[in-house]
Amino acid sequence: MPMHDLYRPVLDLIQGVAREVMMPRFRKLAADQFAEKSPGDFVTIVDRESEARLSEALGRLLPEARIIGEEAAAADPSIVDRVGDGVAWIIDPLDGTNNFTAGHGPFAIMVGLAVDGEREAGWIYDPVIDRIVHAARGRGCFIDGERVTARRSDGPPKAAIATYFMPEDRQADVRRRAEGVLEIVDIPRCAGEQYPRLILGANDIALFEKTHPWDHAAGALMLEEAGGMIARDNGTPYRLADPRHGAIAAGSPEMWALARAVLFD
Repeated sequence: MPMHDLYRPVLDLIQGVAREVMMPRFRKLAADQFAEKSPGDFVTIVDRESEARLSEALGRLLPEARIIGEEAAAADPSIVDRVGDGVAWIIDPLDGTNNFTAGHGPFAIMVGLAVDGEREAGWIYDPVIDRIVHAARGRGCFIDGERVTARRSDGPPKAAIATYFMPEDRQADVRRRAEGVLEIVDIPRCAGEQYPRLILGANDIALFEKTHPWDHAAGALMLEEAGGMIARDNGTPYRLADPRHGAIAAGSPEMWALARAVLFD
């Protein structure tokens, strides 16, 4: 099976953290075990403990790699500045924290491996449904060990767009543009679920406003290895070291072009 050489060690680590740190606290968080980092954006004891465990163990797997974790970056944003230099592990210790805090899925652990800013491998593990998605550059995308190719949804193209994050005039414009062409569907508020939806044909298009490395290092590689596409709305490729916000992701280049034409031209 042509997966990355570190596929099994990283998967064993992620599953162990999910089993020992994450799931025992699912729907059991005490009031003092979560807080708002900013309005509507939560952090929990699980985020912090998961990142600490993952960082330590991944550092042992590749001692030459720097660690770029979401919570570490919240404390010291400068660590992201060197994401394009050398070998780096990129960690989202609990993607979908708001869902986890509310006591429902989806949520996931996401780990990406980059070399000089190029996404080389990625792991996304959903512990609720016990699903592992993995990709390695040039070797394909795998879901639960089976190689997959992105496929279309049934019916009109389905676009996952968080319209409620947009100003009212932009919401109205998006809905007007999409009418009769795209079906706007709810977002899962979890990139670790959104990327599999694009690959498996539940959604065809997704708009991402925030493009932090930990949210996209793993999933963007998976989508591309499955035949999909992610790029800025002007068509430039998504790069980890590019600090700009905003990207269009789609299950195929053709679907990406449709999204660009309908929503931005």
